Amino acid sequence: MPKPRPSRPYDVVLYGASGFVGRQTVAYFARQAGGPRWAVAGRSAARLQAVRQACGAAQAGVVVADAADAVALDALAAQTRVVLSTAGPFARHGSELVAACVRHGTHYVDITGETPWVREMIERHHDAAARRGTRIVPGCGFDSVPSDLGAWGVAQALWKRHGERCASVKACFSLRGGLNGGTFASLVNMLETGRRRELADPFLLNPPGTVPADPLPHADPVAPHHDADFRAWLGPFFMGPINTRVVRRTVALSGESPFAPDFRYQEYLRFGRGPGAALAAAGVAFGSLAGQGALAFGPLRWLAAALAPAPGEGPSERAMDGGSFRCDLVGVGERGSSQRGCIAGRGDPGNRATTTFVCEAALALAFDAAALPGGAAFGGVLTPATAFGAVLAARLRRAGMTVEPLD
Repeated sequence: MPKPRPSRPYDVVLYGASGFVGRQTVAYFARQAGGPRWAVAGRSAARLQAVRQACGAAQAGVVVADAADAVALDALAAQTRVVLSTAGPFARHGSELVAACVRHGTHYVDITGETPWVREMIERHHDAAARRGTRIVPGCGFDSVPSDLGAWGVAQALWKRHGERCASVKACFSLRGGLNGGTFASLVNMLETGRRRELADPFLLNPPGTVPADPLPHADPVAPHHDADFRAWLGPFFMGPINTRVVRRTVALSGESPFAPDFRYQEYLRFGRGPGAALAAAGVAFGSLAGQGALAFGPLRWLAAALAPAPGEGPSERAMDGGSFRCDLVGVGERGSSQRGCIAGRGDPGNRATTTFVCEAALALAFDAAALPGGAAFGGVLTPATAFGAVLAARLRRAGMTVEPLD
């Protein structure tokens, strides 16, 4: 049985608050009138005070803790019910923080897309977090909330409306946005640590015993194609090798679920109609393969790092406000019924939308525990869909996003 969480000074602590996305989470929480008791956290008291002042967040506490200082992280985790971390690369800055959260029964969310690191956290902490009723939920940003919550929502609707388990879901993305330095640093860190083989494993995040005998049909798509359901040319989506692993873990953790035993999920980038779109899809497909190869080569990776935004930097406020994303989904049931879904929003997906996703996830843990899937005692290293389900969908709608189908 999980131990009850004693009264703590804070509902949510924002770790990495002085970083590029971290500052956006501070601004988001500062707008929560009459909301949570919260604090900003990181390794520099001066930077934390500066971001608190810049965001008009005088009500926020300040907690100083270096990512390598286990004692300081224990003290941080003991003061709050939820930790929200934006401090990447997570393989460098996240492991001790997750361990502290598990030790203290503190819920945790982050915005990582570093699936090899998530695999490590599953192996080290899933069982202990499950015993304590502690939810450790990586991937609560643009990777991988739209994919995971979207596929889950389509499968739920197929079961409720047609009485069919979901045999497959495909998703296609349209997006406009920029890259921040922290995201690029996380990608480079994964490549520098020699984890390309893990990145290519379609079932990297699955529990033992849930991998099909033939994983080949689940391999990441590499070629463009015209899709009749979406009426558009589609190509490989650069975030697919992250998001698909999260969705497959959701299916594996769901047990008796609306997903069929041989469920398949893939996702793509939309390019539109006509010959120009076909050429663009082919170009991006080729460029994606070439880019992966180039980044695996040390000197070219260093050159790309020199040209990319530095950690703590990213698009302008105007550029982020002008961004958008849309994830359209089509699910097919075991008897052929079809169900469409959509998750969409305004604002740069890797920054504005990511901020909304992860902040609403943290608030759900702080205030909606009894309504979450599995009840207040459920825990483990989870996915957005298995940790939050319809609760997060409802929160995102209230925050101004489109989340369909409706519950």
